[in-house]
Parts: sequence; C-alpha cells; structure tokens
Amino acid sequence: MKIVFLAPFGIRPKGTVIARMAPVAVELQALGHEVVIVAPPYTNPEDSGKTELVQGVRLRNVALGPKHKILAVPFLAWRMFCAALSEKPDLVHLFKPKGYGGLAVMFLIVLQRAGIRLPPLFLDTDDWEGEGGMNELHAYSEPEKRFYRFQEQWITRRAVGVSVASRGLERLVVEMGLPRERLLYLPNCVATPVPGDGRAVRARLCIAPDAPVVLLYTRFFEFSQEKLHYLFSEIFRQLPQVRFLVVGKGRHGEEATLRKVASESGFDAALVMAGWVEPGEIPHYLAAGDVAIYPFADTLVNRTKCPAKLTELLLAERAVVADRVGQLAEYIEDGSSGILCDPDDWQEMAQRVVELLRSPERQRSIGTAGRRYLQENFNWGEAALRLVAFYGRLAAGCKHPLLP
Repeated sequence: MKIVFLAPFGIRPKGTVIARMAPVAVELQALGHEVVIVAPPYTNPEDSGKTELVQGVRLRNVALGPKHKILAVPFLAWRMFCAALSEKPDLVHLFKPKGYGGLAVMFLIVLQRAGIRLPPLFLDTDDWEGEGGMNELHAYSEPEKRFYRFQEQWITRRAVGVSVASRGLERLVVEMGLPRERLLYLPNCVATPVPGDGRAVRARLCIAPDAPVVLLYTRFFEFSQEKLHYLFSEIFRQLPQVRFLVVGKGRHGEEATLRKVASESGFDAALVMAGWVEPGEIPHYLAAGDVAIYPFADTLVNRTKCPAKLTELLLAERAVVADRVGQLAEYIEDGSSGILCDPDDWQEMAQRVVELLRSPERQRSIGTAGRRYLQENFNWGEAALRLVAFYGRLAAGCKHPLLP
C-alpha cells in the first residue's frame, strides 16, 4: 500500500513531523508499505521544492508561492494537492485539520463529492484547534480563527477515518457526531531510546556532578508562570544546593521573567537556562537531570494534547512529577512509573519533587519503571499495526481504483 502523509508545516524548526509523522511512517515502511510526506516548507523556506529523506522516508517540500500570506494560500494548497495525487497513493492521511494541508484535502473532498474517484482521506488530529483550543494561543486574525474552526469541523466530519492523539480529542470528535468505529486512538508513542551523556552536559553548563538537578523541558505555555516561579522558589528554600535546568524556549519572553523572579527570590545562582536545543542534543540534556517536573494546567488545550516531551522524559528514565491532567494520566502509573499531582495544589508538586531529590534510589526506581511502562504500552511498532488494520477496515469500502 502506498500512503501520502500531508504535513501541517515544514520539518524545521517545529517538531511535529519528527515527533509524530516520521515515526509512524518509519514503522509503516518496516511493515512493507511505502509512505511519502508532502510538506509546505513555509517554516523552512530554504527547502522549497526539495525532496529529501527523513529517517528513510521520502519527504517532498512543495515549491513556495508568493510571499504574501493571503496570496500564498491557494498556491501552496494546490501544490500540496497536486504533489499528493502525483504519487498515485492508495490513501491520503492529513495531519492536523487546518492550514494549507487542510485546504488541499478540502479540494479533494469537493472533487470526490462531484463524482471524481480519488484516494480515500484519513485525518490525524493531535490538538484541539477550535473554540477554546490552540487558536487562542496564536496571534491569528479573527478571520483566520473562524476559518480554522470551520476547517476542523468540516474536514473531521468528512474524513473516512480519524486518528486521535488523546482521549480528550476522542471525546470531542465523538461529540461532533463521528461514529466510534471511524476513530482510532493513536497517542504519541516511542521507539528505541537514544542514550544521553548527562555528565558532559553538566560539565558544559558548570553543574556539579553531585548536584541535585530539577529538569524542566518545556515551551512554557502549558502552565501558569506564577506556578513555575512558586515551585522553583519553594524547592530552593528546602534544598538550597539544587540546580534548575530549563531546556526549551518560550513564545513571550517567559525566560526573561523567570530570570527576574530568580534574582528577586534569591535562586538565580541555581537557575541554568539552556534555551532551545538541537533535537539531536536533547537526550544528553535530559540525562543531565535527576527529577523532571511537568506542570500542566487543567485547560481544554491541555486536556486534548498528547505531549511528546513527556514521552521523551519518560524514555530517558527521568523520574517525572506531573500534573494529573488529560493524557498525562495515561502515560504515568501514579506512584509507580511517575508521580501525579493535583494541578491546583502547587505545594504538593514541590513537596513530591523534594522527596525524590532526597532519595536517589527512589528516583532510579521510578525512572526505570517509567521507561518500561511507556515501551510496553506506547510503542510505535504496535501503533503502526493498529493503523494498518484501521486503514484496511475503513478504506476497503471506498471506491478507489488502486485499492484491492
């Protein structure tokens, strides 16, 4: 079977293609299928029109059109549509029901409804985009927000099948009226772990080999900044020898605010800001931490997310203390493979972190159990098998000349 994945944006610098699309594609190809990723490289314009291999999967970066955003929309969407069909696929799987890829499949759906025989369309959704969702976190204009809400509803209802990354999304899609038999729960999974050299990172960042390190791997928007400031202040109050290693970059200057609070609260010497890290370097930075915190506010966006960063932390055998919100409770067995806290009880999270920092043996036990639980219950190989069965069951009834 030949499958085209339509990407929501370019492969660089965002991580969705690497974190979700590429691993699924790799496992599908290991099962004997061919996958081609078609992407609009507006986030990496230097790759416009280029074809490359990503983890052994062919990725076609369509040629960019006019620089003006409004003018570029029909050009990029049409080029994605044409690139997808030129591969003569057995089916098309769109990742995220919005943007250029969303418009490309809207062309496909309209032509199908006009009687033209085209490949069946599947949709993958890993975020809630509409009302109360990711739309609210971006500086979109009001017309853009309305259009993205429309795309999410219109495409989801018309796809042959929908893969969802979280239980929260599963519930919302069912509420749209989509029958459960057309849904596949497909959370972010993991493959073989990449070992990290935490000692080298500690040396580079001037963190003592024996210092207890709290790790925060984040983009900052998933939690209250005041909560983060409280956690660091309270943990430092109880363990002045602690170091806070922050890996990731915010969108609105959160790092500068954190530095200011650290200076005012007295934990500035304990704060180590690594900033944005190249993907290949991330395992080494994760290995430099002892206990990872994962604050996660109880919002609609978070209840429907499937955080790949959490899977990376668990796969790296870090002892994770997280909030009991949405998909986090799917990935962690509380007290065994990680610690879950009430998202409104800031003191609870601080206390659990301190307890783990004071017990290296407990850290190791939880870290080992976290990786094992993740690999046993959330691995891409088994996920790909479920996806192939899903394709076969739903696509079999579609009238397409390339399908058996």
